[in-house]
Amino acid sequence: MSRGFDVTVVGSGIVGLGAAYAAAKRGLSVVVVDRTSEPIGASIRNFGHLCFTPQTGDARRYGVLARELWLQLATDAGFWLRETGTVVVARHDDELALLDAARRSPLGEADRLPVGEEIRMLDAAEVADRTPVRHGVAAGGAFLAADLQTDPRSAVAAIIRRLQSMGVEFRMRTAVGRVRSGVVETSRGDIATGLVVVAVNHDIDQLLPDAAEENAVERCALDMLRVDAPLARPLGAPLLTGWSLIRYRGFAGLPEASAVRQRLHGERPDLAAIDLNQMFTQLPDGSLLVGDTHWRGVTVSPFQSEAAVNLMLAEAERLLDIGPLRVRERWQGVYAAAPDEFLVERPQPGVLAIAATTGIGMTTGLGLAEHHLALELDAVSARTPSKGLR
Repeated sequence: MSRGFDVTVVGSGIVGLGAAYAAAKRGLSVVVVDRTSEPIGASIRNFGHLCFTPQTGDARRYGVLARELWLQLATDAGFWLRETGTVVVARHDDELALLDAARRSPLGEADRLPVGEEIRMLDAAEVADRTPVRHGVAAGGAFLAADLQTDPRSAVAAIIRRLQSMGVEFRMRTAVGRVRSGVVETSRGDIATGLVVVAVNHDIDQLLPDAAEENAVERCALDMLRVDAPLARPLGAPLLTGWSLIRYRGFAGLPEASAVRQRLHGERPDLAAIDLNQMFTQLPDGSLLVGDTHWRGVTVSPFQSEAAVNLMLAEAERLLDIGPLRVRERWQGVYAAAPDEFLVERPQPGVLAIAATTGIGMTTGLGLAEHHLALELDAVSARTPSKGLR
């Protein structure tokens, strides 16, 4: 058995990194174990859009905490992060009504973000000033002031470097076969540990199958694109549409959402069939991230539909004042999906499994990890006077 650690984190996605950060900040010894050589999952395959305003319930509370952590990590780790906010383009009066209803919804004190007016309604001219949307497309829209944008590929790598500088050890290309109280069994030997944090997202069914089945965890696969797109003007903030409003619970849970959903599905059953979330972000090099579709199952097909890709590209050209599109990259993202937005399980003493079980892991993952690590570690500290957990 190798030397022990206070905390062993299984998984190097954003939730696992958040857990390692929470423990390292408290002065504990931490090791992160992952079967890949570097993070290759959902944490690098996303838009880099940290969308706090559209969340509600636990997602909102984790998001409030995560936003502060993202800002701190960007400073400490030195990666690109912008306080851009988000622009929502509304193409119909029912979408404007939904946005205004969200603007008027009351928030508890713990759910507030430090940005003043969090949702500001925009008229069509203001949307045109902020985005490269085609003339005559927008009926109006809204600006979501609290949202952030990053490049997930560079941000995740920078967070790992920051954690290493804090003394966190990474054991990559190391598979975990079993976790139990005090021990993590790996392909390179057992690790003695105080707390085990399992943060493997959809692969929880490989390590803790009972927890996956009890929480009805399956996989959601999505198609995404990175395109070279000569826009009429830069896209200074992530751009959402009505298809986004009927996905995020902060909007989708309002009564006004039913009219939007019914109209969109009636007008475009082809887009409803691919479960479209039509949204866009622009990276620092000018390339545009376009997405995304959603396909669900315990096992999802690795084969991507070119018809779905063509629909996304066609809709981008209908919405945006844009020149010919050239696809630079395309990929399949996969994340855990379940009826509840989060999985939090303690299958054995000293074993904590946490996951975002919807597509908001980048937005909420740091807060999810910080919240539950604080509960675990602070409880241990209260019981034992020494710093370590073993």
